Amino acid sequence: MVHVLSSRILLRPTDPERSRQFYGQKLGLAVYREFGTGPERGTVYFLGGGFLEISGRSEPPATNGPQLWLQVEDVAAVHAELAEQGVEVLRPPVQEPWGLIEMWIADPDGHRIAVVEVPGDHPLRHRP
Repeated sequence: MVHVLSSRILLRPTDPERSRQFYGQKLGLAVYREFGTGPERGTVYFLGGGFLEISGRSEPPATNGPQLWLQVEDVAAVHAELAEQGVEVLRPPVQEPWGLIEMWIADPDGHRIAVVEVPGDHPLRHRP
């Protein structure tokens, strides 16, 4: 049996510095740690209950790469803030049939990110 002590999502961007600016400055994710030096250094961000590591470099990204799900308190406020910063909004906030309010954005390499608000009366807010 594998005993997992920690986990993180790994992204290999085409332009690491541009991705660090997106995740660190535009999304405002806090840095957990950095390793290495210069433009090829690795940066690990806090991501709620997990981590997001930006390291290495890839050639044109895969079209079916990872997608992130980020829960926020107020998706409308986040939408306004990100749109003002020039973040690519793929779809503005919409209340889905399953009750969540979801907005979709893209990082500089086109990785899709769901920004989600869980309304106070949604079952995800209540433990059985």
